[in-house]
Amino acid sequence: MQLDDRKWTILKAIIKTYLETGEPVGSRTISKFADLNLSSATIRNEMSDLEEMGLILQPHTSAGRIPSDAGYRLYVDYMLEEKDREVTEMKELVLQRQDKMELLLKQMAKLLAANTNYAAMISGPQYHRTKLKFIQLSIVSETQILAVIVAEGNIVKNKMLNLEHGLDQKTILELNILLNSALNGLTLEEINLGTIAKLKEQAGIHSEVVNRVLDAVAESIQKEEEVEIYTSGATNIFKYPELSSSEKASELISAFEEKRDLVGMISQEDGQTDETGIQVYIGQESPLATMQDCSVVTATYELGEGMYGRIGVIGPKRMDYDKVVSTLRTLMAQLDQIFKKE
Repeated sequence: MQLDDRKWTILKAIIKTYLETGEPVGSRTISKFADLNLSSATIRNEMSDLEEMGLILQPHTSAGRIPSDAGYRLYVDYMLEEKDREVTEMKELVLQRQDKMELLLKQMAKLLAANTNYAAMISGPQYHRTKLKFIQLSIVSETQILAVIVAEGNIVKNKMLNLEHGLDQKTILELNILLNSALNGLTLEEINLGTIAKLKEQAGIHSEVVNRVLDAVAESIQKEEEVEIYTSGATNIFKYPELSSSEKASELISAFEEKRDLVGMISQEDGQTDETGIQVYIGQESPLATMQDCSVVTATYELGEGMYGRIGVIGPKRMDYDKVVSTLRTLMAQLDQIFKKE
């Protein structure tokens, strides 16, 4: 069924208002919507058309309108189609950005190693204090619903929830509106016990479903992605006699190849830090035993929307610190500029 924009806007306003209040909706109430610049008379005419189309009902004479089953169906189908399209577009955008980001970070690691003549590493961006963007619940079967959770940074997580009792489309719609109204724009830390208790109270007999969805939200936002590390210039180590002995060089190159230890190192927050987020570890200060004959200089880059990563340079303790720090600052500025152009 095709509706023009005005009828569709009025139908959505009736459904949303009715879901919030449980009371028949009149033309005067609809006229207060910010995106409608129509008189009550015009709205009444459009509501009469919607009633003739079977999309709204008038429970009794002189009362407002309520959605019919057909109206709910049209609204739910449109909403799910719209959310599916948004999720698909977000997934495509994330994949494109990830491919570009991987290539960019590999190039940056090579550039850093070449400019400093030391070993270099860059971690892929991770998300911190991620905000929830929206939740979409969809019926899969009589005992299963799919929760699609989209968080800041266009992180998309799918979670299948098994239920003891099935839910109808109207209930799913009401739960979608309830969850999104209460949670959109919040970080995990901001979804407190008061928020959860209020949600469960509003969900009534479906409070357990809300609880399961909240668990899925927490899992999606909290779960740390595997950190990707890009390295370059490991063989530069052989240029420095104090590091080129077979045992020391072998340990350092092994750390670069296996990368497990590097993940632990980039998460360190101690060390001497300047106002730009640059940290310097000298010798025994290094968080890695294999690098305690070296100096390690790291910096944090930020790509917006809570995305952060680390850049690091590993070399001898007699490294050219001025040059390394200057190069790191330049790379961070370049990453910021490139990201803003995306």
